Amino acid sequence: MPHSNKKMISFFLTTKCNLCCRYCYNAKERNCIVEQTLNFEIAKNGIDWYFNNNPSRHIRFYGPGEPTQEFEMLKRITEYAKNHPNRGSDVTVEIQTNGVFTEAIRNWALENFNIMWMSFDGMKEIQDYNRPLNPQYAHLYNGRTSAEVLEDNVRWLIENKNDRNLMVGARVTITDKNISKQMEMIDYFYELGIRYVWTNPLFYTVGRVPVCQDIKKKEAYHFDMDLYLSEYIKAFYYAKGKGMFWGSFLSINFDGESPYHCRCCTPLEAPHLTPDGYISACDMVVLGAEAYHMSPFIVGKWNESSNEFELDYEKIQRLNMRKSTEMVHCKSCPAQLHCGGYCLGETVNESGKLDGQNVVKCNAVRKLLKKIGTSEPYKYLHP
Repeated sequence: MPHSNKKMISFFLTTKCNLCCRYCYNAKERNCIVEQTLNFEIAKNGIDWYFNNNPSRHIRFYGPGEPTQEFEMLKRITEYAKNHPNRGSDVTVEIQTNGVFTEAIRNWALENFNIMWMSFDGMKEIQDYNRPLNPQYAHLYNGRTSAEVLEDNVRWLIENKNDRNLMVGARVTITDKNISKQMEMIDYFYELGIRYVWTNPLFYTVGRVPVCQDIKKKEAYHFDMDLYLSEYIKAFYYAKGKGMFWGSFLSINFDGESPYHCRCCTPLEAPHLTPDGYISACDMVVLGAEAYHMSPFIVGKWNESSNEFELDYEKIQRLNMRKSTEMVHCKSCPAQLHCGGYCLGETVNESGKLDGQNVVKCNAVRKLLKKIGTSEPYKYLHP
């Protein structure tokens, strides 16, 4: 099933975070503002609006910070959705989390989440380097590192889920630290009980101007795509032999056909509510008030006076029209319907254009499709 078919409402719950990840794509943006948390009334009205206009009953919690840092709000939103008069009993709940949370949160998660994607970069030395604890929160975890807390929580959740409808998987950012250790990571995750993993090549952070206008950012970035592909292909087959899924963000549409890369092109079916009260179409655009070159993804805003969401239908239409079947550089591509023009968030962040092209990623998708081919429908779509 193409990734654009992942229909849900996402809550960008808070800017607060208990880690200090070295590669965080929105850290500078968050550090420039006062911490913000999504208002419950906006979330509540968002659920009403979404449930009245869409058949999906899937809700999701995501950044820009760590969702569990606003645990009471997370619980309140979940409970409202599950008790909603419009098929609330059908609600399923997903979260992408850093997994560094307390036992109280862990106990609640076991009973209430259906899909938990842990942002997890591999073995302890890699995890603690890439994703160290924020010092102001360290006292909560009894001297343990982020890797130790995360590993404890993953083991406990998997060992105790029994027959609950819960999947605990990993979402891995590939950097220079782990690019050549993918098979080693497979063994590590397998021993923990994890069977579903999505890997994402490191991408550029989001700033105030497109990457094409930021020479320093371009010079500081490093990612060896050829090495990633070489190591990934070996790891893909190695994982398959162990009965484990090892996915790549490059291949999120290899299990179906679509002119769209992902759900950001159909934002009314997969809206994201930001902490400052906007509707974003993309995981990379986490605040709406000052989105700069990423403003094409801010497609609506909560209006307190009228008590409703105001939608920008011109922006929505432009996103709807961004199809691989319509872009010149995609028309003769053998991966056209298994790529969908690649990630629109990354493309706009790098080029500043909705119809831009990410040449490195285009070549990588084509190469990967040739090497591993198409797939049966993925059981768990990329977060």
